[in-house]
Amino acid sequence: MNRRNFLAAASAGVLAISRQAKTSVVHAQAMTVLGAIAPAQLGRTLIHEHIMVDFIGAEATRPGRYDPEEVFSKALPPLQQVKAAGCSTLVDCTPAYIGRDAALLRRLSQASGLQIVTNTGLYGAAHEKYVPRFGYTESAQQLAARWVREFEDGIWPSGVRPGIIKIGVNSGPLSEIDAKLVKAAAMTHEQTGLTIASHTGDGIAAMAQIAALKSYGVAPAGFIWVHAQNEADTQLHLRAVEAGAWVEFDGISAATAKKHVELVLGMKHAGYLGRLLLSQDSGWYHVGEPGGGNFQPYDFLFTEFLPLLGRSGLSEKEIETLMVRNPRAVLTTHC
Repeated sequence: MNRRNFLAAASAGVLAISRQAKTSVVHAQAMTVLGAIAPAQLGRTLIHEHIMVDFIGAEATRPGRYDPEEVFSKALPPLQQVKAAGCSTLVDCTPAYIGRDAALLRRLSQASGLQIVTNTGLYGAAHEKYVPRFGYTESAQQLAARWVREFEDGIWPSGVRPGIIKIGVNSGPLSEIDAKLVKAAAMTHEQTGLTIASHTGDGIAAMAQIAALKSYGVAPAGFIWVHAQNEADTQLHLRAVEAGAWVEFDGISAATAKKHVELVLGMKHAGYLGRLLLSQDSGWYHVGEPGGGNFQPYDFLFTEFLPLLGRSGLSEKEIETLMVRNPRAVLTTHC
């Protein structure tokens, strides 16, 4: 090979390596209803809220059960209010077949300026009232394929992509359908990197899910124990975070503030604020109630609860960990 050919071949080789390097670069992102953003843009985040719910049951859901314009008008002011209170991102944890409307969430995000995240998955709690028929007949692999398709192609027909997996299980031990949902979530996590947030009946079910996910190769860091404040045995909270899972204390309100401060301080004293998530589980427009019912605002955590945590001994850095760093870690995926 002469010098010219050698240099041409070498140049082609460098170019090929460069292209290969570019295609193999891993980018961190968080998926909102308006598209992917850099995780640093998430800011202060409410990790578990609801904008609209429909509790009629999976088999009775159908188009036309609500007026999207009425829901939009009712939900927009509370979203604008919480944004003004310092919230940058809100995760809407309403699953499919309980009122998830990705196109509506996109409109509300655009109008409010609040970043909104939606989900994929199925909700098996409440004795499987919200599991559609295919949830029983399809395998875990088939369910996971549905959820992965929503992540890759968007939720039909909106094209909006989910930023988290949301499932629900009853109190332990896990039922057959609950165990299948956990397995499907594990498969979806492995293919998408999305974190699994599970409405969990009790600590027994939480431990069972962590064990099951580990058996499928999913690290506990990919799992959020939702509604952990409902488990009276706080030692189970510590067992979960010691395993590497996330513990979520939600339902924060004026009526529960004292209890929640005690729970947060317990995690602080144990050295586990870095595995804790906080939210209100508030809202929502209730399909079937006149005017959507009593829509509870989202701003109590920012206007009252975080200052209360500060007066109880949490530093600004620790509050930043709870409201920014921890949710950012949960919502970050790599592609």
